[in-house]
Amino acid sequence: MPRDIAILEAYVPTLLLLFIAGGMITWVLDRLLAMTGLYRVVWHPSLFRASLLVCICSVLGLVAFH
Repeated sequence: MPRDIAILEAYVPTLLLLFIAGGMITWVLDRLLAMTGLYRVVWHPSLFRASLLVCICSVLGLVAFH
């Protein structure tokens, strides 16, 4: 996979695009988890959301650069 992607003649790092995709995936999962009521049993919801974003972005990065 290329390290940079050209978008409108500007080079954008691949990790930035993966981070944006991970943020959107995290947002969708967050809405689903909120609807199911999982946050009632989570000790710190903000920390859970942040760790979910880190895990998803890490998995996307590993898949993209493997």
